[in-house]
Amino acid sequence: MDFQEFLQFVPKLIDAKLPAFEAHIKMAPLERLESLKKIDFGDNNPRIAAVLMLFYPKNDTTHLVLIVRNSYEGVHSAQIAFPGGKYEQDDDNFAYTALRETHEEVGIHPDKIEILKPFTELYIPPSNFMVHPFLGLSKEELVFVPEPSEVAEIIELPLSVFLSDAIVVDTNLSTSYADNISIPAFKIENHIVWGATAMMLSELKEVLKEVFNTSI
Repeated sequence: MDFQEFLQFVPKLIDAKLPAFEAHIKMAPLERLESLKKIDFGDNNPRIAAVLMLFYPKNDTTHLVLIVRNSYEGVHSAQIAFPGGKYEQDDDNFAYTALRETHEEVGIHPDKIEILKPFTELYIPPSNFMVHPFLGLSKEELVFVPEPSEVAEIIELPLSVFLSDAIVVDTNLSTSYADNISIPAFKIENHIVWGATAMMLSELKEVLKEVFNTSI
């Protein structure tokens, strides 16, 4: 989609109702759903993180940025994610966390980004994080500078590809809580995007499609 055309939809995106859990569950492994039903957040005291779903122009077309995390000893090693990270006590709010972490991970200064709205928070059982996603917009072409200690690769995803149903697949994976299970995922380039990132992408995709369809 042409970026100038995308900008015309921004006010409606800001006002759009979030489908929340109904969108999340479409891309959630069945085992994840069962575990979420049993969670007592009072006992778990989850850590807080925030991520940025950032749209921007590239060659005059609308793109969304994702990152490939480095391999490390942890449950999210080498996974596809949005830029973002852990909330720090000095952060003014969760949106500030998303902007700060985006700057640290991919080199985009907060001054270049407008936060449009928060999306639905999502709990990640394996790492005990409550993640707060934010929809962001940059009106200029961006040059990403990945932090090599955290980011292995930048994925610049065209909006037209993201909106295609062809990228939604079922695949078999071994996770931190089950071996060789069938899970819904997005196939983006040569990457399989599943779990929490796929669930947040699902809500984002539903909101975008609703806004675009009702505007035709």
